[in-house]
Amino acid sequence: MTHASETYDGDVAVTAEGLPEWLTPVARAAEDVEPEQLSRFLPPEGGGGRQSAVLVLFGEGERGPELLLMERASQLRSHGGQPAFPGGALDPGDGDPRTTGPLRAALREAQEETGLDPRGVQIFAVLPRLFIPVSDFVVTPVLGWWRRPSPVGAVDPAETARVFTAPVVDLTDPANRATVVHPSGHQGPAFLVESALVWGFTAGVIDRILHFSGWERPWDRTRKVPLDRHA
Repeated sequence: MTHASETYDGDVAVTAEGLPEWLTPVARAAEDVEPEQLSRFLPPEGGGGRQSAVLVLFGEGERGPELLLMERASQLRSHGGQPAFPGGALDPGDGDPRTTGPLRAALREAQEETGLDPRGVQIFAVLPRLFIPVSDFVVTPVLGWWRRPSPVGAVDPAETARVFTAPVVDLTDPANRATVVHPSGHQGPAFLVESALVWGFTAGVIDRILHFSGWERPWDRTRKVPLDRHA
């Protein structure tokens, strides 16, 4: 886990200084959370997996705090059509996967996918690495504060169908929460926001952030949504 005020090469830093007050609970939760509290899918003990990172970017919109999300193009072989955080695999130029790599990769991928200006992003925490078995990705969630917002949109329609923000007030609304049921039988948290069903890894990370930051509101976990209706 990477804590506040740790600087890499002078141009990539993790700091919680100057965050808006409403974001403080998230920063505090990120300092203490353990991998097992975030997911039951953890990186293989012997190593392996494709190292990657996602940018969990918090901004402040017309309706208060919000998260930046994108919808992957439906024709993509991996996770096609799924809403997701911007992100992807680490490149050799990103640096060490255990230090600089995830930070640089998260910002680089967000810029490539959404047109985001990374200079306006303050990285304030890094969550423990998690695992997506179906795609063999070892994913590091990088938490950012959109200090200076910039225009965003789908840079390459072949990869990204759309870019949108999901207000936290909608993500915490019990009416927008459900348990998604995958055709395989696997069940997990889901959010119905901005005409999208957010599920899988992305929904799992959002669910845990809401929980450990104290933002979660009681919701009906027996409300089931079959995934094949939205996939």
